[in-house]
Amino acid sequence: MKFTKMHGLGNDYVYVDTFEQPVPDPAAMAIAVSRPHFGVGADGLVLIGPSTEADYAMRMFNADGSEGEMCGNAVRCIGKYVHDRGLTAKTRVTLATRGGIKTLELQLQGGSVEQVTVDLGEPALSPASLPVTLAGAQVLNHPLSIDGQTHHITCVSMGNPHAVIFVDDPQAVDVHGIGRQIEHHPLFPKRTNVEFVRVWRRDLLEMRVWERGSGETLACGTGAAASLVAAVLNGLADRSAVVQLTGGELHVHWDARDNHVYQTGPATFVFDGVWLGA
Repeated sequence: MKFTKMHGLGNDYVYVDTFEQPVPDPAAMAIAVSRPHFGVGADGLVLIGPSTEADYAMRMFNADGSEGEMCGNAVRCIGKYVHDRGLTAKTRVTLATRGGIKTLELQLQGGSVEQVTVDLGEPALSPASLPVTLAGAQVLNHPLSIDGQTHHITCVSMGNPHAVIFVDDPQAVDVHGIGRQIEHHPLFPKRTNVEFVRVWRRDLLEMRVWERGSGETLACGTGAAASLVAAVLNGLADRSAVVQLTGGELHVHWDARDNHVYQTGPATFVFDGVWLGA
């Protein structure tokens, strides 16, 4: 099976063009190809295919085989893939995901896509939309005890669930220990992504992320968006900010006019290959 390895700020996936070839068991393939040393090594598997409601459709599977609603970094990479591989000449592309239809604005340099701005849509804040088993209109700075320590979570859905925690230093946090426990906490019946965020300035955030189904990754596009929304809701940031992730920077803007979150960042081709199975 032919595949392409791409990444957005180090958040890397194996991409398969299902216009050319079907993937009969994507969950099993995601587990196999994602394994370091024994597989390709990736944060998961992304399928690119046809859609009746948008230009293209995507399905994404985490490294543990679970299917996610969407992925901000993968969305940008699909924009690069469909343009640079000649599937479209358009610079405005729509993409159907399980988290809704996303609009991509492709920014070219030398005829190829270097940056992509994604309209991630409106953040969802109600507990039912995440979901999280708490009452009220939203989950804002809610105390959560993990191993005797209290962490305050603000919950945001960007098509997929996020629990954002503001910390003094993300580099000093036990992301693996705390992130894994919060991901599987009973509060989150469908599990959750977890972001650990430091606010340097009102226009500059630093973030580490524990991704649901994959563990710590170098970047998370929807997590960066959720972090800005959470920071604004807590009065810590303005509506436009740079979010520094382990793999690089994303520019995020929560527009007050349409309530949509827009995100701009790179998409990078790594290599093509053929998966023979294992």
